[in-house]
Amino acid sequence: KPVPVAIKIYRTETSEFYKMDEYIFGDKRFDLRRISRKDLIDLWAEKEFRNLQRAYTSGVNVPKPIVHFKNILIMEFLGEDEIPSPSLFEIGKDLPEVVDCERLFDEIVRNVKLLYKNAELVHSDLSEYNILLHREEPYLIDMGQAVLTDHPNAETYFERDLRNLVRFFNKFGLKKEISEVLEEIVS
Repeated sequence: KPVPVAIKIYRTETSEFYKMDEYIFGDKRFDLRRISRKDLIDLWAEKEFRNLQRAYTSGVNVPKPIVHFKNILIMEFLGEDEIPSPSLFEIGKDLPEVVDCERLFDEIVRNVKLLYKNAELVHSDLSEYNILLHREEPYLIDMGQAVLTDHPNAETYFERDLRNLVRFFNKFGLKKEISEVLEEIVS
């Protein structure tokens, strides 16, 4: 039986080249001496693939990475009947009618903790836009900008991720504090 996949293609002529450098430079996994724009785009696809692998093998809810080649990334499709699972942003104000927000928040924090502790990654762009609700479970997506926990900017990105998460869920009546969430994850 054919298995649906998601194909992500980084277009070399339109990619936001200038935004990539802060997430990729300082990452000891990649040799960036004398790299062309096209090579950087290919490297970005490889980086997302490797980040997905680290997260997936660490038990984080992310799309299962399948393969990457140059600027193309193939991964598990999250959805039903060729309809992609919605992001939390797309669900919007209807979220409390779809799922228990407290449970969902706790599950996202559990995944962020696995990402941080086991995969040793910080998402670096975590928000309601990059969390899908698939079969009532949260899945983290868009892992290209994720950095290792020892990256020079990891702490700043991590705090921003948590601030975005707390801001979004507090709109639904949760009374979360960034400091409490941070303590739960790093302890």
